[in-house]
Amino acid sequence: MKRSKITIIGAGNVGSTTAHWVAAAELGDVIILDIPPTGTMPAGKALDLFEASPVFGFDATIIGTTDYADTANSDVVVITAGIARKPGMSRDDLLATNAKIVGSVSEQIAKTSPKAVVIVVSNPLDAMVQRVLQVTGFPREQVIGQAGVLDTARFRAFIAAELGISTEDVSAMLLGGHGDTMVPLLSCAAAGGIPVTQLLSKEKLEKIVQRTRDGGAEIVGLLKTGSAYYAPAAATAQMVEAVVKNKRRLIPCAVLCEKEYNVGGFCVGVPVILGSGGVQKIIEIPLNAEEAANFSKSVDAVKGLVETMEKLIVSQIY
Repeated sequence: MKRSKITIIGAGNVGSTTAHWVAAAELGDVIILDIPPTGTMPAGKALDLFEASPVFGFDATIIGTTDYADTANSDVVVITAGIARKPGMSRDDLLATNAKIVGSVSEQIAKTSPKAVVIVVSNPLDAMVQRVLQVTGFPREQVIGQAGVLDTARFRAFIAAELGISTEDVSAMLLGGHGDTMVPLLSCAAAGGIPVTQLLSKEKLEKIVQRTRDGGAEIVGLLKTGSAYYAPAAATAQMVEAVVKNKRRLIPCAVLCEKEYNVGGFCVGVPVILGSGGVQKIIEIPLNAEEAANFSKSVDAVKGLVETMEKLIVSQIY
């Protein structure tokens, strides 16, 4: 049986850890691509990971490269390329830089793997998903942003810790943009099938929601010199698995919404069925008044981000 070909673009912490999860789960053969100052770095990480395969007993061909030709005809492409915000760097500078990087990557993907499902991890997430769609011209089903799985995992972990139960028994859902405007849906959160609103006070739930929104910043504050990568990589690997195994997982992903939720042509996190070919269906769920208002606010924040990005791109061109 032919293995899936999975390319990961960006060999930093998130990219290399995603490669680790994907290879260890035997989801397919892995190509790690990066364009570092020293061109052998991706090959070194790939070789190191391959040498772990006899110890953990997984079979996968793992290649590190700087040449997009090696990624040709990938089934899934994960984009983690981009820079983190540095001291003194404005949001617009970060947006402009990563839009340029992700745009360049997208041009290569369109040439080498036109049928690939693309999973975007680069930040600012929702705007970068929009950028990939613009440059590749792919159908919206093929381009998905990884944020909701990560944010939901954090939400579930914090609920489980508060209740003192297994994380496996907590289910949850979020909507909206990735960041401090995300909308964790308390109406959809349950522990062992019991609504969390019956198990935790309103005050405790509000604290958990806020901690979820601040999840990435909390880790940055603790690490001091880096950002989260274990959980983002694990969330990305789960999405890869859903695609290559046609798992038909019902999970939140950033996808281009038109009439859905009255978004009107922007990429935001919504529940989707994810499987072979990418997004098989967007699920619309009724929102209460508070959830609808928060979702609208989140969509407005994404719109502002995309509009700023497009102005910056035009200014770079002209």
